[in-house]
Amino acid sequence: MADSSDESLDPAVRTFLEAVTHRVRRRDADTLLALMARVTGEQPAMWGPSIVGFGSYHYKYASGREGDAPAAGFSPRKAASVVYLNDGIDAHTDLVERLGEHTSGVGCLYLKDLEKIDLDVLEQLVARSHATLTAGTYGQRAGDGGSGD
Repeated sequence: MADSSDESLDPAVRTFLEAVTHRVRRRDADTLLALMARVTGEQPAMWGPSIVGFGSYHYKYASGREGDAPAAGFSPRKAASVVYLNDGIDAHTDLVERLGEHTSGVGCLYLKDLEKIDLDVLEQLVARSHATLTAGTYGQRAGDGGSGD
């Protein structure tokens, strides 16, 4: 199982994760790193100063503004680990209901302790969201309507 001590890991990702001092966030970051790498088949990369992302997708707003975002990702924040589902939590209500102890936003799961959730369900969530975002047909972000056309 990969973790932040893996010598083949991108140095920026390794440095970021090694700086996580909260015991539970650090443990959970290593778990999320391995889970997302396995599920997505992608190498982790830093997206900005605090998001570890796996793969990418392109989005374009009706206004013409466009950009790229990670197709899967997480961030070990102070209060909780955040798992990003950029196609929106509402696209996954069947799985989210079975996840376990969490809170959520439009496109984020907030997980205080991975030992209190069903990791098999989390794996299914990440896999489904990543597949949707990388299929080439999803063009928005969760907060912008979510359908992607």
